[in-house]
Amino acid sequence: MCGSFAMTEINNKAHYHLPGLFEFYELYKVFLPLFYEHREYFYEWCRVFLPLFYEHREYFYEWCDIGSVYGAPPDCVWGGGRVGFGEENADEVYALLKEYGISARLTFSNSLLREEHLSDRKCNRLCSLFEDSQNGIIIYSDLLMKYIQKNYPKFYYVSSTTKVITDFDEFKNETDREEFRYVVPDFRFNKRFDRLSTLSEEQKKKTEFLCNECCNFGCSDRKKCYESVSRKSLGETGTEHYCTSPDAEDGYIFSKAMLNPGFIGVEDIKKVYMPMGFSEFKIEGRGLGSALILEFLLYYMTKPEYHLKVREAIYLDNMLDLF
Repeated sequence: MCGSFAMTEINNKAHYHLPGLFEFYELYKVFLPLFYEHREYFYEWCRVFLPLFYEHREYFYEWCDIGSVYGAPPDCVWGGGRVGFGEENADEVYALLKEYGISARLTFSNSLLREEHLSDRKCNRLCSLFEDSQNGIIIYSDLLMKYIQKNYPKFYYVSSTTKVITDFDEFKNETDREEFRYVVPDFRFNKRFDRLSTLSEEQKKKTEFLCNECCNFGCSDRKKCYESVSRKSLGETGTEHYCTSPDAEDGYIFSKAMLNPGFIGVEDIKKVYMPMGFSEFKIEGRGLGSALILEFLLYYMTKPEYHLKVREAIYLDNMLDLF
């Protein structure tokens, strides 16, 4: 074998689910070709091509891949979790992910939907456009899921972390629901290895961890926060939710998220979660800036020695001024 290979089998991969289906289209339009052109593949006969191997400088970890890119556009009443962002043409977004065979996930996790919201023209058009067996829906409402299953039957479904399921047995029951391909648990279950180890192999395959949450680990208002976002997506008024967690006014800071007890880092994924049988990892980041999203892509997917190469390919040039 050529190079160092952390996993025992080449097919044992971590699948990352990345944020910003609509708002970071321009970033992914540059990053995806870079990612798929600079991968490292291992074969016994690769020594024959050693000069070619070193000439092309493989940038990215061989043990990971892109499972999906998720998000929702602005003014999307079915949206939740974060208010929709991004003005990119939905047809172009669909075409980009289709070109690379990457699953597009529509974030339809509004928790306050009623029957009258199901006929929303914009959301139905998105379903018509993205309906494809490789694409999915991140969902909260059973009402909405039944509607989409009936009218757009090709989608798969992901149970949203916005449900804030804090009882582990209830989470296990969620993974047993046949309608869900994946379930995103509350991030406070991330290090509950005593309970995670009790999951069956099938339940482990369906568990998708939220890796880089910055929310205070002891927050008791998480569900209220998501409900506030759902209310805004519907254009309804109500009591505004204000986060009272320490340092909430600082917003998202990656270095602070790394100190969160629920944070899952690269070494955790390789040495703990993958050997346990987990392979699905969600990266938070909708509503943040593309520069920070790039830092996530560098940290989770790019070999440290090639961070600068990727930055140069994405945005750096010798005339760039920061201020």
